[in-house]
Amino acid sequence: MTNKDIMKLNWGTGIVLAFIGFISFIMFFVIRMNTNDKYDHDLVTEDYYKAELEYQTDINKEENAKDLASNISWKRTSEGLVISFPEDLNLEQIEGKVFLYRPSNKQLDFETPISLSEHTLLIPDKRLLDGRWNIKVDWQYNGKSYLYKKEIVY
Repeated sequence: MTNKDIMKLNWGTGIVLAFIGFISFIMFFVIRMNTNDKYDHDLVTEDYYKAELEYQTDINKEENAKDLASNISWKRTSEGLVISFPEDLNLEQIEGKVFLYRPSNKQLDFETPISLSEHTLLIPDKRLLDGRWNIKVDWQYNGKSYLYKKEIVY
């Protein structure tokens, strides 16, 4: 055998080398995506299927909120996020929770119970970073449940 015979590549060898190169290229990116924390993304919720089953209940609560004379509103102030409840309701009978969800970072998510001394609830400015938040107010009045959901930019 001469050097000329060793340097020859036939079609079969070229195709096998191309497949090996392509598979290596793909495996490199699959491994890199799975091991690099930069590409790590969280689920919207850990209990996805449980949340899906509660969806109809949420729809019913939102329908109840549409029947109110006036619904919840919000505004940004220098002190923070002010959530206003309908003025015609008795404060002592309003109870529930406010959930604030940050899509970009689940460590910033929090919930706070509703305790009112007037028809507004203040979420302090230090708890909220500028950007997009999903707000969910799950509340009850006179034994009837209501839900207010909104995507806000703070």
